[in-house]
Amino acid sequence: MHDATAPMASETTERAKADAAGTGTVPPDRVDLSALLADSRVTEVLDELDSELIGLKPVKSRIRDIAALLLIERARKQLGLVGGSPSLHMSFTGNPGTGKTTVALRIASILHKLGFVRRGQVVSVTRDELVGQYIGHTAPKTKEILKKAMGGVLFIDEAYYLHRPDNERDYGQEAIEILLQVMESQREDLVVILAGYGDRMDKFFASNPGFRSRIAHHIDFPDYSDDELLAIAELMLHDMNYRFSPDARQAFVRYIALRKTQPLFSNARSIRNALDRMRLRQANRLVADLDRVLTADDIMSLEAPDVLASRVFSNTSVE
Repeated sequence: MHDATAPMASETTERAKADAAGTGTVPPDRVDLSALLADSRVTEVLDELDSELIGLKPVKSRIRDIAALLLIERARKQLGLVGGSPSLHMSFTGNPGTGKTTVALRIASILHKLGFVRRGQVVSVTRDELVGQYIGHTAPKTKEILKKAMGGVLFIDEAYYLHRPDNERDYGQEAIEILLQVMESQREDLVVILAGYGDRMDKFFASNPGFRSRIAHHIDFPDYSDDELLAIAELMLHDMNYRFSPDARQAFVRYIALRKTQPLFSNARSIRNALDRMRLRQANRLVADLDRVLTADDIMSLEAPDVLASRVFSNTSVE
């Protein structure tokens, strides 16, 4: 019959480990998850993600799942349930302007607060920072970037450009081999996030199975709806102390619908660029009447003409 007062096998193992280490420290038999979460302040990061990014519900849900996993892993460590660290390398797929870089920054903060990376930094690079142009150039470039990113997150945008099989003199494969080695050997001190268009990333992973086997979390970033793009625009304007007049807001609703049908549309990035041009038009409109005494409301308000002057409405070109 089992003696209820006898230590469990796992407890005995941990006691033995503690004695062998000469510390005599026995892990606790319970952990307060609520206190652990409050101490980490991860909830603040998740709240910031919700407030900074409109929409993206599937992405936010997945980030919360990952945060929960990391919280439990931290609890396991406190209880002495030592095991292999989880693989945290990720793939972000989606069109430009869907918040991938912002989410990477928040991921880095979560990892840092929960003790999975030493620094909450993100080093963002593209192929140019990793791949050299002549023999012997790629390895030092890639290693220098890895050294800079160590202890945090390395974000590689448009990662598929590392692989160019049609060019025999391309040195991207050397960078790939170095990255794969470090992703495995230093995975407790570096998290790599590969980002890019979904279809191109699929081809990249098919050509480089070593990457796919090391990526634990694949997160797809959907395009924003028209209503979400309008909300993003109004949030951006609020942060800059601007606002749409009622007529301008209606004009911008039309602008969004038209702009989405034209080439090179980049979601929130295109919205930000559009607002910058509208601010220029507003400034020119106000300066054109120097005899006018302006109020704060005048300077803050974007009017319908500031929106409708875009060439998007005349279909002559993208603007």
